[in-house]
Formats: sequence, C-alpha cells, structure tokens
Amino acid sequence: MKPTQGRDGRDASSSLRRQVAAQVAIQISEVSPMRLSSAREEWHKAFYRPGDGTNRHCESLALVGQFQDTERVRGVAGLVNETIAAHVRNVVDRLPADLFAFGNHMYHPENNDLWREAAEEFVFQLAYQRGARMYAKKFAKAEFVAKAVLYRYRRQHQGGQSAAPDPLPTPERFRDFLDYTYGVELDSRNWASEWDGFVQACFDACNDLDQMALAPVGRLLRDMKFAA
Repeated sequence: MKPTQGRDGRDASSSLRRQVAAQVAIQISEVSPMRLSSAREEWHKAFYRPGDGTNRHCESLALVGQFQDTERVRGVAGLVNETIAAHVRNVVDRLPADLFAFGNHMYHPENNDLWREAAEEFVFQLAYQRGARMYAKKFAKAEFVAKAVLYRYRRQHQGGQSAAPDPLPTPERFRDFLDYTYGVELDSRNWASEWDGFVQACFDACNDLDQMALAPVGRLLRDMKFAA
C-alpha cells in the first residue's frame, strides 16, 4: 500500500498556505504607495538571488503545490516575499522580446551582453524611425550615440532607485565618453542642430520602452494591493 499523508500533515500544510496568503495580503496592504508603485524596484528584487539557494527553493512553492520541506524556508516572511517576487517574474517572462530585453538590461541584477545589445538596438531603431533621414556617415555614428544615451538612462534608473545623477550631463562629457568608449568622434560645431534632436529622441525611446516594460508589473502590484 502507498503511504498516505496523515491528517496532521494535511492540516499543517493547509495552515501554512493560509498563513502565507494572509501575510501576503497584510504586507501588500501595508506597503507605502511610493514603494508599491515602484515597479522598477520590485523587478530588481524579484530576480535577486542570495547565495544559499533558499529563494530558489521558495520559487517552486510560491505559486503552486503543497508546502513541503519547509525547514529550508526561513519562516513565513521568506515565503511572503518570494510569492510576490514569483508573480513579478511570471509577468516579466510574458513580455514581448524587446520589452523583456530592455527591462532586464535595466533592472535585472544579473545583466548580460545579450540583453544590453538588444536594448541598444531597440532604442536606436525606435529613435531613428521617429526622426529625419540621416546620411550614411551620421547614421553610423548615431548607433553609438544611442548606446551612450541608454548607458546614461540606465545609470540613472538601474536597480529601481531612479535617483542617480546623469553621468554625462554636458555635451563635452558625452562626446568624451563616445570617443573613449567606442572610438567615435563627434564634431562639437553645430552640436545643437546636428545631434541634440537625436539625443533627445533616444531618451524618449528609452522612456517609452521603459514605461511599456514596467506597465504590466505596475498593474500586477496595483491589482495585488486592491485584492489585499
């Protein structure tokens, strides 16, 4: 005969699930509106991994199944946090490829070159499509301008803080960065007419991609708060 789980075991499992659900509701309802609205911060936190593997175990328990082997979980608080994070990860995984790459480049704690390169390309293409046609020489340099603008944008917002200063606040420092990082020289003459518009278009593209990527996470957090 197959061993069956005793009534005490079932009751303990049900009790733990109810306790976690109650604590999730309490935690969400008590979170300040500013923190709850920060989809950037929650995106970053959802993919953060401590080194002991506890959260990886929690992930498999957060959305489905019975809570077994609970001695590995550091109390209900760990399950509460991981439950929220698992829902955020589920939303992120369903994003279109461009928003998935852009958002992960911005906020994932373990960024990689694949996401960065994809995000750079999406920013450049969106900014270019919205602007005037370029001659070939400017077009080749514009790709690197888009990379540099994304670097600036990410430095200001990465990790969900959105409070860092612009690392390249002047045209001089921006041009120096392009030259030093990519070996691309931009003429300082007629800077405003030649490049200001495209730089702003790249910032607008970053902002639009950012908002589109964050919107589903923000809706999730808002719905969880209302449900609580």
